[in-house]
Amino acid sequence: MTQWVYSFGAGHNEGRAEMRDLLGGKGANLAEMAAIGLPVPPGFTITTAVCTEFYKNDRRYPEALAGQVRAALARVEQATGRTFGDRHKPLLVSVRSGARVSMPGMMDTVLNLGLNDATVEGLTNASGDARFAWDSYRRFIQMYGSVVLGVDHHRFEEIIEHVKLDEDATEDTALTAQDWHRVVAAYKDMIEEETKKPFPQDPEDQLWGAIGAVFGSWMNPRAITYRRLHDIPAEWGTAVNVQAMVFGNMGNDCATGVCFTRNPSTGENVFYGEFLVNAQGEDVVAGIRTPQPLSEAQAKPGETSMERALPAAYKELLKVRETLEKHYQDMQDIEFTVEKNKLYMLQTRSGKRTAAASLRIAVEMAREGLIDEKEAVRRVNPASLDQLLHPTLDPKAARQVFAKGLPASPGAAVGAAVFSADEAESRAAKGEAVILVRIETSPEDIHGMHAARGILTTRGGMTSHAAVVARGMGRPCVAGAGGIAVDYGAQTLSAGGRMVRAGETITLDGASGEVFVGAMPMIEPQLSGDFAVLMGWADSHRRLKVRANAETPLDAETARKFGAEGIGLCRTEHMFFDPARIGAVRQMIMAHDEAGRRAALERLLPFQRQDFVALFRIMAGLPVTIRLLDPPLHEFLPHGAQEIAEVASALSQDVAAMERRVAELAEANPMLGHRGCRLGISYPEIYEMQARAIFEGALAVAEETGAAPVPEIMIPLVGTRRELEITRAQIERVAGEVFAAAGRTLTYSIGTMIELPRAALIADSIAESADFFSFGTNDLTQTTFGLSRDDAGKFLPHYIESGILPKDPFVSLDIEGVGALVRMAAKKGRRVKPAIKLGICGEHGGDPASIAFCESVGLDYVSCSPYRVPVARLAAAQAALGAKGDRTA
Repeated sequence: MTQWVYSFGAGHNEGRAEMRDLLGGKGANLAEMAAIGLPVPPGFTITTAVCTEFYKNDRRYPEALAGQVRAALARVEQATGRTFGDRHKPLLVSVRSGARVSMPGMMDTVLNLGLNDATVEGLTNASGDARFAWDSYRRFIQMYGSVVLGVDHHRFEEIIEHVKLDEDATEDTALTAQDWHRVVAAYKDMIEEETKKPFPQDPEDQLWGAIGAVFGSWMNPRAITYRRLHDIPAEWGTAVNVQAMVFGNMGNDCATGVCFTRNPSTGENVFYGEFLVNAQGEDVVAGIRTPQPLSEAQAKPGETSMERALPAAYKELLKVRETLEKHYQDMQDIEFTVEKNKLYMLQTRSGKRTAAASLRIAVEMAREGLIDEKEAVRRVNPASLDQLLHPTLDPKAARQVFAKGLPASPGAAVGAAVFSADEAESRAAKGEAVILVRIETSPEDIHGMHAARGILTTRGGMTSHAAVVARGMGRPCVAGAGGIAVDYGAQTLSAGGRMVRAGETITLDGASGEVFVGAMPMIEPQLSGDFAVLMGWADSHRRLKVRANAETPLDAETARKFGAEGIGLCRTEHMFFDPARIGAVRQMIMAHDEAGRRAALERLLPFQRQDFVALFRIMAGLPVTIRLLDPPLHEFLPHGAQEIAEVASALSQDVAAMERRVAELAEANPMLGHRGCRLGISYPEIYEMQARAIFEGALAVAEETGAAPVPEIMIPLVGTRRELEITRAQIERVAGEVFAAAGRTLTYSIGTMIELPRAALIADSIAESADFFSFGTNDLTQTTFGLSRDDAGKFLPHYIESGILPKDPFVSLDIEGVGALVRMAAKKGRRVKPAIKLGICGEHGGDPASIAFCESVGLDYVSCSPYRVPVARLAAAQAALGAKGDRTA
């Protein structure tokens, strides 16, 4: 019989950390902590396989599940000496989600389950504290009502606020048992009014309601959004963890907290976290109360640290920190509760961290001997490096601080203030930079947080929802800026007598917690220290070379700064749009004969030559792959009557003639029309001019620097061997003429871009005339799928959400289809020419998953945008380590 339920704690541990796919991260780690002797309240995990069955069978559970849950619950009762539903000594449980990877705040949790009108009296008698018992009961009704019954959580908050106003109380902790009794009664009345049913009193009904809600939350909108943003497959499912409650809200010798074994923002090796006395865990992460620091060293005037308030529990927590970090060999994110001075561990997981922290932790752990150099390289998410490669605030700039909060996630962001997640998403979709301003964020804000450049909250601490999610996304975040008043109705934020309205620009410094009005100046990042160390380690382990897509000196310089080993794609058409030369381009297009075209191209030649000289100087001694003109000629002509008239006048052309030429060049489907090598064959003088500019520029730089550039001339859109033969002959003839005139030669190569399925299918034939293949996976994806990437955005998100496609194929390479063509072409090409150079230059060249595929195929290099070069270097190293079978974790 299939085992659907696994117990943990009290000496009965059926799971281990390596079972995270089945038990989820939380369940696996609870079992692991219990197994290594840490104080874990007993409980059980309902596996991710049940979630899969739940959705496969119209939300029905496997037949054996109920019996296995009853048996596991009986073990918890035996271990705790309490009985579920008992009027005198009730067992209460928490019901929490637990996916195999952490999804903080995205799914649902219910605490204090098992309370009802009878068991609350038993809890009062057992604890001797009526206030605690009724506080726990109201918390349970509030969570269960919101999570399971679907009542808006604001309805519960309104009731509490009314009672607090009546009692002139500012904090929840000031309310008495009688006050909570009133709140509970009002809650139950409101729930019955909303749902037309009384609040459930049967603990078993409550348990199954909560289990169903957790499984149901796997498919809630915020969880779906989070999975899409973090590439988490829907079929993984979530586990459900049912665990005996321990209480941090039983008095001043009780507490709850969240901590990290190292600082998740900076990576510094210091114990970092927050706690609240007389509270439950949701109070910390929800940002409802301002938490206190763990250590005296971190405490500010007026704050009481855990070290001072609960010294024995703090001392034990320090030992747990050391134990967990050594055991897991990674920075841990820990949740704990202290009940009557006794410490209990509720969760550990590898902590989410910023890119800077990730680098520092990996490098320092390697130096401390906790992990080796290879594991340090594996440990850092390549995509996260993007956070480090963009500007930060200029420390020398004059600063007039508008307000200050907590430095919850480092980095700087400038944008228009917006007050809702929906507005952040809609304005960002139009290309606007926005800062999401909220009193506190909730999981429902996930889409707006992702769209925003930065996040500002007036409530919550360093472990609040906003802080944790922002760090995971790499968004700068200032949290807990209590000096700011946010008015959602008026759409304003105010501090110190100054007001900022919606749409006005503000700047956040996530490293200092400061907020500024207006746009602050930025500086470029410094890629030294831990970054340089880790990248050095990565370079020593990778096989794939990493080049950049660049066509301007700035692009090339940025690429070199980030470690590019050449240019893998120089798109020459971008050079043609320069105002100084677009006129000559248009004259060439308008010319009636070859002589006219050659005269116009002669004017372009010096510009093109200087373009290549600039690139060759920067890339001295490195390969530079130059793609000859690719787009259809109509792209260079004006559109619309007014623009045509203006251009015709500037070129001394007849307006009617230009209109005729525009009409002649118009195509129904230009991306599949007269472009690429088809232009070079129809108008060979274009490619001849570009080849001449390349060779003359390369010779000039070779003489000037003594380091000969290595031009690689790439013919685009080849679909037949003959097309390549014709254009290759043209280029070789020009090379001979240039070398003869100069009296010297240099090494060059001629190849093609494989971007059509036919080219992949006959790659062996094409290889006869090619020195290299560069896979243009942007167009290869378009032509394989029959999709226009300019238009597919209208429906691709639906395809991905519906599971028709696992990912956007223009972002991450379609391994099954497009990848099969790449693999085939590589194999065919090497069969004909074993030494043929193979690379990839589409946007996929900077995508870690696509880079892993390139390693598996044995390509020689990837080429990506300059800012993605470090990402590609690290991803290539990880791919190589994986390919060698070195992966140990």
